[in-house]
Amino acid sequence: MKEEILELLSDQTYTRRKIQELAEHFHMTETQDYVAFIKLINEMEDEGLIIRSRINDYYLINQLQYYKGVLELNKRGFGFVKVDEDREFYIHDSNMKDALHNDTVLIEKIKSHGQREEGRVVRVLKRGKLRYVGEVKRGRKDYIVKTDDQKFDKPIIVDAAHMHGAMPGHKVVVEIKTFKPQIKGDIIKIIGHRNDPGIDILSIVHAHDVDIEFPKEVYEQIEGISDEIDPSDIENRVDLRNELIVTIDGDDAKDLDDAISLKKLDNGHYHLGVHIADVSYYVTEGSPLDKEAIKRGTSIYLVDRVIPMLPHKLSNGICSLNPNTDRYTISCIMEIDKHGEVVNHDILPTVIHSSYRMTYNNVNKILDGDQKLQQEYAPAVPLFFLMQELATLLRKVRDERGAIDFDVDEAKVLVDQKGKPTDVVLRKRGASDKIIEEFMLKANETVAQHFKWMDLPFIYRVHEQPKVKKLQQFVNIVKPLGYTIKGSLEHVYPNELNAIIHASKGTDEHVIVSTLLLRCMQKARYDAQCLGHFGLADEYYTHFTSPIRRYPDLLGHRLIRTFLFKQDYKQTAHFEEVIPELAEQSSYREKEAVDIEREVTDMKMAEYMSEHIGEEFEGMISSITSFGFFVELPNTIDGLVHITDLTDDYYHYDEKQMVLVGERTGRIFKLSDKVKVRVVACDKKERTIDFEVVGMESRKKKSKIVKINDRKVKTKRTKKGKINRSHRKTRKHR
Repeated sequence: MKEEILELLSDQTYTRRKIQELAEHFHMTETQDYVAFIKLINEMEDEGLIIRSRINDYYLINQLQYYKGVLELNKRGFGFVKVDEDREFYIHDSNMKDALHNDTVLIEKIKSHGQREEGRVVRVLKRGKLRYVGEVKRGRKDYIVKTDDQKFDKPIIVDAAHMHGAMPGHKVVVEIKTFKPQIKGDIIKIIGHRNDPGIDILSIVHAHDVDIEFPKEVYEQIEGISDEIDPSDIENRVDLRNELIVTIDGDDAKDLDDAISLKKLDNGHYHLGVHIADVSYYVTEGSPLDKEAIKRGTSIYLVDRVIPMLPHKLSNGICSLNPNTDRYTISCIMEIDKHGEVVNHDILPTVIHSSYRMTYNNVNKILDGDQKLQQEYAPAVPLFFLMQELATLLRKVRDERGAIDFDVDEAKVLVDQKGKPTDVVLRKRGASDKIIEEFMLKANETVAQHFKWMDLPFIYRVHEQPKVKKLQQFVNIVKPLGYTIKGSLEHVYPNELNAIIHASKGTDEHVIVSTLLLRCMQKARYDAQCLGHFGLADEYYTHFTSPIRRYPDLLGHRLIRTFLFKQDYKQTAHFEEVIPELAEQSSYREKEAVDIEREVTDMKMAEYMSEHIGEEFEGMISSITSFGFFVELPNTIDGLVHITDLTDDYYHYDEKQMVLVGERTGRIFKLSDKVKVRVVACDKKERTIDFEVVGMESRKKKSKIVKINDRKVKTKRTKKGKINRSHRKTRKHR
């Protein structure tokens, strides 16, 4: 009936809007029906679907200038509520009421004091978060938890009965039980003491509501899974145990979910086999393992640990394609012609026996001519050179198709046994990394195309065309660097954007151009519809090659088993119903994993740079804002030079040209400028790094710390001066 009520109220000409009149319209006047109708109307009002006017008439919320959305809070107190794709309201801190970050709120449009639309929070419809991570401290009467969340600055009161053994100094997970008149909570988990090794990382993990341990039901299920394959299923598979098959992974990888075979056919074509661990054989739909895998969505790779999607007995054991061991796989075997096109393929249940567990480093050395390693792996050496030959061909075809090569450097934080960062280095991608990448891409594309043409339910990896607004911002930013896109941005093609990256190669700004283009792209996600992949310039794409660490790959394998191997088409309606929900859940968990990985990396980078305060580095300006500019060092660490620290002049921000211009000197700071900076401050908790330009004395407030009986007492001294004394903004280290 909700839909019918909404449809009726959407009619602007309808005037009988009081609850009795609405009840009469829907023939709900009998006592029992009327009570139920009142409950339904109240429920719809609580959900923010309808609102009651001052004369008790009911309307859709937007008919009375009310809107519903999620509050994005800034740590300075104000916030924004996005009500649709292109419309958001500014909320001043005095108009927040009791709303908190990520709450779903009902807002009323009010008079604006600037160009932006402004609103006032009428009420909170749904709390965005109830659990927080923080540190226990003593309060005046009870204990309090001061949360790690920068956007939640209110103490959570916890009385003695709800401490559950926690003590001051403990990092805990606290669940809010009441918001009024005071925020009170219950400690549900003690993470550990704030100074214990690894607690900093675990605090971030728990803040995203990620479980470290698996539930009891999962452990009970895996007890019944053998460490060796069940030989009874071999007869149902294609036996490839006599083929030369190898895995190529990182030095410390333990979850080996893909293996490769390759040979040249008499007709000159390549016979490529991509063999993927058959995880769906062990993780059946609806089982405790499956439910937990859905909940986790993906494995999370942090600087000092992996939080796996599946227990180690599977991820590192029976599902891992370890050398000299029989393993069940699903294989995509492709015949590829001299033009790099797949002319024939099969998707088969197989059993393999990996001959070698290779590493990227060793294969790179073999391809570079390391004779010692070539002798050690002599039977496989011709395979590696053939792999390089095919990968080069596939890459050439992909480039000609217009796939975008973002070519963005990635950093790796090295830590000691106690989790303390010792160095930040660039991840090096050699020839073997690119070989495996090409083969995985080709297998993903082939499987996606197979299911698209079968017109059966499947899960796809989609990457849609970038929004015109984002592209326009990118064009405006790179134009001062000398790059121009001519023509309409409405129907831009990947090869046109890739041409900009290609043109920037060999220049100082190449990394910046690549990074800026990557940021203007839409986020890739999972979907039940095959919508293509813009970045890869590919019409068909899925994720098939990593079922140990990604749920969509596992789901894809289940669909392959159901429709191709078992030919059970009775399940079509079932999967049509569940795939959209599983795709959405997987996309969400992927985003959470990326956020956790980024936050941990940024925190460790800030911690690492705290040991280098006062030291000087040369970097490049990677971003310019109204409050300063960010400088990126060669190892990808970046920090903020705040505008208040540019003390040689008063600087104006030219948004159109993306530059800061000195009022008196005319000095200009622009993207890709090389600057020498000094590290002046690092905040591990906020994950920020502050630089100053060498030769400019900072005007920021200096902080001294004097230790008295192990207590920290801060004393401050302020330098006088009015240059750029704007309110200091900070931004999370990217």
